[in-house]
Amino acid sequence: MTEFGRDLLEKIKRGRCEVLGLGVSNLPLCRFLVKNGAENIYGRDKKSEERLFQTASELKELGVKLLTGDDYLEEIGGDETESTVIFRSPGIRPDLPQIRAAVERGALLTSEMELFFELTDCENILGVTGSDGKTTTTTLIGKLLEEQIRLDKSDRRVFVGGNIGEPLLPRLNEIGRDDFVVVELSSFQLMTVHRSVKRAVVTNLTPNHLDWHTGMDEYRDAKANLFSHEPCVHLTVNAEDPTTLSFGKGFDGGVTFFSSTRELEANAVFEREGKVVYSDEDGEEVLLDVSSILLPGRHNLQNYMAAISATRPFVSREAIKSIAEGFGGVEHRCEFVREKDGVRYYNSSIDSSPTRTAAALSAFGQRVVIICGGYDKKIPFEPLALSLCRHAKTVVLTGATAQKIKEAILSCPEYRPELFDIVERPDFTDAVIETSHIAEKGDVVILSPACASFDAFENFAARGRRFKEIINKL
Repeated sequence: MTEFGRDLLEKIKRGRCEVLGLGVSNLPLCRFLVKNGAENIYGRDKKSEERLFQTASELKELGVKLLTGDDYLEEIGGDETESTVIFRSPGIRPDLPQIRAAVERGALLTSEMELFFELTDCENILGVTGSDGKTTTTTLIGKLLEEQIRLDKSDRRVFVGGNIGEPLLPRLNEIGRDDFVVVELSSFQLMTVHRSVKRAVVTNLTPNHLDWHTGMDEYRDAKANLFSHEPCVHLTVNAEDPTTLSFGKGFDGGVTFFSSTRELEANAVFEREGKVVYSDEDGEEVLLDVSSILLPGRHNLQNYMAAISATRPFVSREAIKSIAEGFGGVEHRCEFVREKDGVRYYNSSIDSSPTRTAAALSAFGQRVVIICGGYDKKIPFEPLALSLCRHAKTVVLTGATAQKIKEAILSCPEYRPELFDIVERPDFTDAVIETSHIAEKGDVVILSPACASFDAFENFAARGRRFKEIINKL
């Protein structure tokens, strides 16, 4: 626990706690605050109390005072702003006028994840961020560490959390100094952090979430918070991405670069003649045959390289090989659903950006029937259009962005009407069923929306589950 963490716990006990956003991580946060002596907790959410359902009842039982609806941020901090701690949910911007005013009057703005960083005694925190691939990379890091612990017959443990898995704060007392914590962190979570992880990974950076961020500069700066503060000592970055490459070149600590397209010099992981090679000042070591990786696609090779780079001091070749040959992937990421009438169906609902969809398309050695479209994050679709022109057999468009994607396709220099068909189905269920009418024996059908889900679903997981439900009922 840091000195700041001790002071923060005292502030929580004697002052006022404002919890903004009553979602998945903040309900356990409220329980933690109560357990640690907080007696004056306000839970605020734009949803009405009725829409919060069981969450509202549980919070009231804890003694949390609820403020809900459109005016949920009014009078935040009350008359006790100088002793107020504000816990921000990742989706709430930290510069909203009411929050900014409270901070100017003395309130401390933090979050559940930041509180964990300040209170944990764990010395081995590995963190992953990026526009694409961070969930798979985070999962791979956790599995590599777990496999090495199994091989060593050690009693150390691995805890995976952050943007995936369960909240870590309630498990604070379970996590030992020598255990491993692996966290996936979004730009929303990283916006306000002032403490970094010990070993950081940035997979890549492409335009994303520009409906929320003020622009690419803010988005990039948020991602950089993963490694810009103490106690970060090592950074893994993608050498193929200009922004992450600049991160690595400007970092004061140890850096490992990775690339799936070219050989690199020392302190790198790269491919040579079908082998994954690790290089440092002591020489080179072949770690893995690319052909042994069960997950398809070059993007997954990059995810393995990132995970290997981050865990190299802890993980052996034997552990790497074991996971590569046995790990079948994360749900909603090029997840095989079923084969029917000779057609293979894949769920890649996690693909919420054009670059992620491009990576999914490149994993198949044929043109595919693809479902695209969803919530509009105000990002350009020209890169998506180019990928579709090169890899699609039929594009089924749905959701709020259907027309924007169609316009981008028609404007693409490589578009030719004879290359593939464009079908529009506004309703998601109709779009999925339509693919079963279009696809022929030997075809691949994939849900890879290139967009977020919020126009029709609570999150990408709900969208993916609905896709699988429809496909399994065909």
